[in-house]
Amino acid sequence: MSKQIGILSRSWTAIAGAAFLVTWSSGFVIPAFATVEVAPLTLLVWRFVPLSIVLLAVSLASGRLTTIGMRELRAQATVGLFAQFGYCIAVYGAVAAGIATGTVALIDAVQPLVMAALVGPVLGLRVRGSQWAGLGIGATGVLLVVNSQLGSSGASPLAYLLPAAAMGCLIVGTLLQRRSGVVGSVLTTLTIHVSVTAAMLLVIAAATGTLIPPATATFWLAVVLTAVFPTVAAYGLYWWLLRRIGITALQALLFLIAPTTSLAGGLLLDEPVTIVTGAGFVLCGVGVAIVLRGERRAADTATPGERDPAVRETR
Repeated sequence: MSKQIGILSRSWTAIAGAAFLVTWSSGFVIPAFATVEVAPLTLLVWRFVPLSIVLLAVSLASGRLTTIGMRELRAQATVGLFAQFGYCIAVYGAVAAGIATGTVALIDAVQPLVMAALVGPVLGLRVRGSQWAGLGIGATGVLLVVNSQLGSSGASPLAYLLPAAAMGCLIVGTLLQRRSGVVGSVLTTLTIHVSVTAAMLLVIAAATGTLIPPATATFWLAVVLTAVFPTVAAYGLYWWLLRRIGITALQALLFLIAPTTSLAGGLLLDEPVTIVTGAGFVLCGVGVAIVLRGERRAADTATPGERDPAVRETR
């Protein structure tokens, strides 16, 4: 019976991982359509403000917000400031500057290497040789895809600092979440992160004159899509998977965001997808497979002191 439960648990984790790839990638593609005739900040503020009201109402009705302490509230608010507010501002700015969605995701995909270098000194976790090899192979795949898409955008070279800033914000937010030791529900985490982001965006949009939304059906459709998919679904799955499979395996999954977004950009936005791009996709997949395999072996052989305490048993 326990074997069947373990198989079911792993199946749900795999399904969650696939859903995470699709929903997170949508956060790059949808703004490319939605910000053509509207300021990115306008879309962002209306993506988050109504959603924060809904999440606050649900969390208060469920009683979850009334049970958290000030320490957890401060910790989650700080994480949300980086992982959601900073990340989304930088990504939307990059897309609005004219950088291809696939390229934004590709630069963002370098973060697993940075995270792998930091989890040791910052979190005290061990990254094994096979995992480093997988990350290196995945990075090579990312570089191939980046090389195949460079020159297809008229964006300023300085604009490429924006996706790098997005990567940095998500790394900082993830590390802060892990170091805080706070393990609240996904609903509570999302509610606090979205509310902090909404408050920041509301102030900035009001100050810059970008608060008034256009009265078009396409704008409000984009608002609903970005609220549901890259916000509730993608971020909810990100924090759930972080606890489920561990930080190294989750960061390896982020390698697949790049090819997924590039493929969507090629189909929907006519962004270039070449043979070199395809080769990069394959290398990304191989790298992810090696890292995930190394993560599983590490979990099987690790002593209690070496295990990542936030990873729930899935076997």
